[in-house]
Amino acid sequence: MVSNTAVVLLSVGCLLTMPALALAQDDLMAKARQQFEPIPTAAPELPGNAATPAKVELGKMLYFDPRLSASHIISCNSCHNLGLGDADAQSTSIGHRWQHGSQCAHGAQCGIQQGPVLGWPGQGPRAAGRWADGQSVEMASPEAHVAEQLKGVPGYGDAFAKAFPGEPDPITLANVQKAIAAFEATLITPNAPFDRFLKGEAGAQSPAQKSGLTLFMDKGCSACHSGINIGGGMYAPFGVVEKPGAELLPPADKGRLMVTKTPSDEYVFKVPTLRNITLTAPYFHTGQAWDLRQAVAVMGTSQLGTELTDDEVDKITAFLASLTGEQPKVTYPIMPPSVAGTPRPQP
Repeated sequence: MVSNTAVVLLSVGCLLTMPALALAQDDLMAKARQQFEPIPTAAPELPGNAATPAKVELGKMLYFDPRLSASHIISCNSCHNLGLGDADAQSTSIGHRWQHGSQCAHGAQCGIQQGPVLGWPGQGPRAAGRWADGQSVEMASPEAHVAEQLKGVPGYGDAFAKAFPGEPDPITLANVQKAIAAFEATLITPNAPFDRFLKGEAGAQSPAQKSGLTLFMDKGCSACHSGINIGGGMYAPFGVVEKPGAELLPPADKGRLMVTKTPSDEYVFKVPTLRNITLTAPYFHTGQAWDLRQAVAVMGTSQLGTELTDDEVDKITAFLASLTGEQPKVTYPIMPPSVAGTPRPQP
């Protein structure tokens, strides 16, 4: 039988330990708040692009409309599938005439405050979409053809007039981009366990996730992956300490160098957001890492010069799982039909 003295000592020990645990938890929360922010529950405002219900609804139609592509097969949602965490579960996306894109379509819109640039090497402003740079691999639809195509679908006339009232000619590429951006801004994924933890809900993360958060900050991951997006706000070389193998970093893919022509930008890429990362395999710009644990281990050796233990990899991966928020519930739009005068697909 346990003596009364033992019970008393055990109770006293628990009482002494609880404040220490609470203090450690408060310290972790305070440290995390210095480096991260929770996703808000309301869509962000876009400078110079006020969102209205009509504009958001138009943007949703355009996001899902494959007629924006030359073939009338590929839509924004083809590569940034909202049912797949804004990705497409492919190493490289399939584009016009079954061409493969050069890099993986990671989740770029869903759940985050949209960053200023598009693509792994930062090849253009986000609002420029896939027309301004004339990329034939993807939509293959020249700038001028976008407005021509939509003007050939009579039902879009009224939708654009409501979204951009007072404009004499509202069906323009610029307005297409604004409408899609307004819709994308609504695709927030708030209330992830980590967001709730940042807001003060101490039990929102599991012990393993909290340990992973501690490692994520102490090992230096948060030097690049921080802020509201937990990444997405800067460029960095892939292979700061040790270059990964050619499968993950093909020698011919020079990254941002191909955009800026600056030698120091060789193998420099945009630091991706880690929001909803468990939903968006495969990983890296090549899409060649299908296991998130592998990706974590590679980042340890390549970026930090650290050989993470299996236990550390497990805990950091557990933390990354706490970044999955509530996914947007999107009703598939009914788009206006084509008519006899609508420009035909160019397969």
